[in-house]
Amino acid sequence: MKIATWNINSVRLRIDQVERFLTEHAPDVLCLQEIKVAENLFPHEMFERLGYTHRAIHGQKGYHGVATVSKVPFTEFSRHDWQDNGEARHVGVELQGGMILENVYIPAGGDIADRELNPKFGQKLDFLGRMTEWADKIDRPTLIVGDFNIAPLECDVYNHKALIKVVSHTPIEVETLNRFKDAHGWVDLGRQFIPAPERNYSWWSYRSYWRNKDQGRRLDHMWASPDLAPQAKGHWFVEETRKWEQPSDHIPLITEFDL
Repeated sequence: MKIATWNINSVRLRIDQVERFLTEHAPDVLCLQEIKVAENLFPHEMFERLGYTHRAIHGQKGYHGVATVSKVPFTEFSRHDWQDNGEARHVGVELQGGMILENVYIPAGGDIADRELNPKFGQKLDFLGRMTEWADKIDRPTLIVGDFNIAPLECDVYNHKALIKVVSHTPIEVETLNRFKDAHGWVDLGRQFIPAPERNYSWWSYRSYWRNKDQGRRLDHMWASPDLAPQAKGHWFVEETRKWEQPSDHIPLITEFDL
């Protein structure tokens, strides 16, 4: 089974790119973040036509939003409000066969790495705190995927020293994410299959990408429960999408499981 995750930065705007990705790479399940559409306006037709007949959409008008689309039957069972303000940032499903698949879009956190000066940064840390409390109670094989908006390792950014005070790579964000990781013993599949310090980026800003300076960050992740991780047989990123017309600033990740 191939499971993919992609922050698409508007599913309606980039529906052609999603169709191309699904046609060329054929994952069994795709988790999208930042779909930026209310649930009643989600573009179902293309997914239905390609056989992704099982869909769980947690959306809102214009911002945020997540969707999990699948060829494999599933049951939607959770929508956590880890932001504590009603924003659509999570949906959880149970795939046929028993795997729990959590699709999450963690807040970016604004530009200033100080919760006193920037409430959005505090919201991001609190979001992770609520996720950590949740993770401490997980008792089933779980895969959590999505845009975490944090690059945890020094080699997960193009220049650690230049970015250590930049939101997404600050020590407090990394510490907070690591507490979430330790709460369940999550296995970071991106670094299990592409070991540090190998190049492994998933996001480039629109401004820097076209300068061909490779100023990337690894903000998107696929983490598995300790008892699920051994069933992962491969993990890769699909960087070609970043060169497509009107691309998302993120690229898809894919993990293949032997279930």
